[in-house]
Amino acid sequence: DVQLQASGGGSVQAGGSLRLSCAVSGASIDDYALGWFRQAPGKERQGVSCIDTSNGGTYYTNSVKGRFTISIDYGKNMCYLQMNSLKFEDIAVYYCNAESRTTNYWGQGTLVTVSS
Repeated sequence: DVQLQASGGGSVQAGGSLRLSCAVSGASIDDYALGWFRQAPGKERQGVSCIDTSNGGTYYTNSVKGRFTISIDYGKNMCYLQMNSLKFEDIAVYYCNAESRTTNYWGQGTLVTVSS
Protein backbone atom coordinates (compact mmCIF):
# COMPACT_ATOMS: atom_id res chain seq x y z
CA ASP A 1 0.00 0.00 0.00
CA VAL A 2 1.12 3.51 -0.75
CA GLN A 3 1.04 5.71 2.32
CA LEU A 4 1.71 9.38 2.76
CA GLN A 5 2.63 10.81 6.15
CA ALA A 6 2.45 14.58 6.47
CA SER A 7 4.10 16.47 9.29
CA GLY A 8 5.48 19.85 10.19
CA GLY A 9 2.35 21.82 10.88
CA GLY A 10 2.08 24.04 13.90
CA SER A 11 1.41 27.52 15.12
CA VAL A 12 3.49 30.45 13.95
CA GLN A 13 3.24 34.21 14.10
CA ALA A 14 2.32 36.12 10.99
CA GLY A 15 5.39 36.54 8.85
CA GLY A 16 6.94 33.38 10.18
CA SER A 17 7.90 30.17 8.43
CA LEU A 18 7.12 26.49 8.56
CA ARG A 19 8.27 23.53 6.53
CA LEU A 20 5.84 20.73 5.87
CA SER A 21 7.13 17.26 5.09
CA CYS A 22 5.44 14.37 3.33
CA ALA A 23 6.98 10.94 3.64
CA VAL A 24 5.92 8.53 0.90
CA SER A 25 6.14 4.80 1.52
CA GLY A 26 5.14 1.81 -0.55
CA ALA A 27 6.13 3.35 -3.88
CA SER A 28 8.78 5.48 -5.48
CA ILE A 29 7.92 9.14 -5.77
CA ASP A 30 9.24 8.99 -9.33
CA ASP A 31 5.94 7.39 -10.31
CA TYR A 32 3.77 10.26 -9.10
CA ALA A 33 3.11 13.94 -9.28
CA LEU A 34 3.28 15.22 -5.72
CA GLY A 35 1.25 18.05 -4.36
CA TRP A 36 0.02 19.96 -1.37
CA PHE A 37 -3.59 20.95 -0.82
CA ARG A 38 -5.20 22.83 2.02
CA GLN A 39 -8.62 23.19 3.52
CA ALA A 40 -9.46 26.24 5.55
CA PRO A 41 -12.36 26.22 8.03
CA GLY A 42 -15.65 26.35 6.15
CA LYS A 43 -13.99 26.20 2.75
CA GLU A 44 -13.36 23.59 0.12
CA ARG A 45 -10.00 21.91 -0.30
CA GLN A 46 -7.80 23.78 -2.73
CA GLY A 47 -4.57 23.01 -4.50
CA VAL A 48 -1.57 24.90 -3.17
CA SER A 49 1.41 23.55 -5.06
CA CYS A 50 2.51 20.52 -7.00
CA ILE A 51 5.63 19.18 -8.62
CA ASP A 52 6.14 16.88 -11.57
CA THR A 53 8.79 14.41 -10.47
CA SER A 54 9.64 13.57 -14.10
CA ASN A 55 10.90 17.04 -14.96
CA GLY A 56 10.80 19.11 -11.79
CA GLY A 57 8.08 21.36 -13.11
CA THR A 58 6.20 23.17 -10.38
CA TYR A 59 2.86 24.88 -9.92
CA TYR A 60 1.77 27.34 -7.25
CA THR A 61 -1.60 28.86 -6.64
CA ASN A 62 -1.41 32.63 -7.02
CA SER A 63 -1.84 33.41 -3.35
CA VAL A 64 1.36 31.59 -2.35
CA LYS A 65 3.65 32.46 -5.24
CA GLY A 66 6.91 33.91 -4.00
CA ARG A 67 6.27 32.68 -0.47
CA PHE A 68 6.00 28.90 -0.72
CA THR A 69 8.46 26.49 -2.30
CA ILE A 70 7.82 22.84 -3.07
CA SER A 71 10.71 20.42 -3.29
CA ILE A 72 11.42 16.72 -3.34
CA ASP A 73 14.17 14.47 -2.03
CA TYR A 74 14.36 11.38 -4.20
CA GLY A 75 16.75 9.64 -1.84
CA LYS A 76 14.41 9.97 1.10
CA ASN A 77 11.19 9.64 -0.91
CA MET A 78 10.03 12.91 0.62
CA CYS A 79 8.19 15.99 -0.53
CA TYR A 80 8.47 19.31 1.27
CA LEU A 81 6.60 22.58 1.31
CA GLN A 82 8.61 25.50 2.63
CA MET A 83 6.20 28.22 3.69
CA ASN A 84 7.57 31.69 4.35
CA SER A 85 5.89 34.99 5.18
CA LEU A 86 2.85 33.17 6.50
CA LYS A 87 -0.40 35.08 6.58
CA PHE A 88 -3.69 34.61 8.38
CA GLU A 89 -5.23 33.40 5.12
CA ASP A 90 -2.79 30.47 5.13
CA ILE A 91 -4.52 28.97 8.16
CA ALA A 92 -5.73 25.54 7.09
CA VAL A 93 -5.23 21.84 7.32
CA TYR A 94 -2.60 20.92 4.75
CA TYR A 95 -2.67 17.59 2.92
CA CYS A 96 -0.06 15.96 0.73
CA ASN A 97 -1.12 14.10 -2.37
CA ALA A 98 0.47 11.66 -4.79
CA GLU A 99 -1.19 11.27 -8.15
CA SER A 100 -0.49 9.06 -11.13
CA ARG A 101 -2.61 8.53 -14.23
CA THR A 102 -4.51 5.77 -12.49
CA THR A 103 -4.26 6.37 -8.76
CA ASN A 104 -4.52 9.14 -6.22
CA TYR A 105 -3.33 8.96 -2.63
CA TRP A 106 -3.78 11.34 0.26
CA GLY A 107 -1.93 11.75 3.51
CA GLN A 108 -3.55 12.79 6.72
CA GLY A 109 -3.70 16.51 7.29
CA THR A 110 -1.38 18.67 9.29
CA LEU A 111 -2.74 21.86 10.81
CA VAL A 112 -1.12 25.23 10.21
CA THR A 113 -2.25 28.16 12.31
CA VAL A 114 -1.02 31.74 12.09
CA SER A 115 -1.36 34.18 14.94
CA SER A 116 -0.78 37.88 15.37
